[in-house]
Amino acid sequence: MFDVGFSEMLVIAVVALVVIGPERLPKVARTLGHLLGRMQRYVAEVKADISRQMQVEELRSLKDSVQQTAHSIETSVTAAVGELEQALQPPPEPSPDPGVKAAPAESPAATPEPAAPHSQLELPFSGSPRQPGDSRPG
Repeated sequence: MFDVGFSEMLVIAVVALVVIGPERLPKVARTLGHLLGRMQRYVAEVKADISRQMQVEELRSLKDSVQQTAHSIETSVTAAVGELEQALQPPPEPSPDPGVKAAPAESPAATPEPAAPHSQLELPFSGSPRQPGDSRPG
């Protein structure tokens, strides 16, 4: 901050001793020390706030960059999917001749029936469960 050497500090101390006096000099020195400490803490807080603001701005610009990249990737993937869908679609069939009959479509009765739900299943055994003292063969 200030370029003050040892000799300048010694001159300031001697002048302060003469002007303030030996009785009040310790109190004034203590008060100056507290004020300098407060000032240093305030400067450190301001530096930290500025640093945080710079980091926030960097993060915002990074976020914007990532969002732009994601949007461009999304548009390119959407375009590629559209091209693939067009390529995978069967070519349009030629118009049928009036003399040729179209093959009949598969009937819905040809599809297999779904499996029976659990409530209609039969259990492999019948009767009540065995008790600990039951002598039935098992």
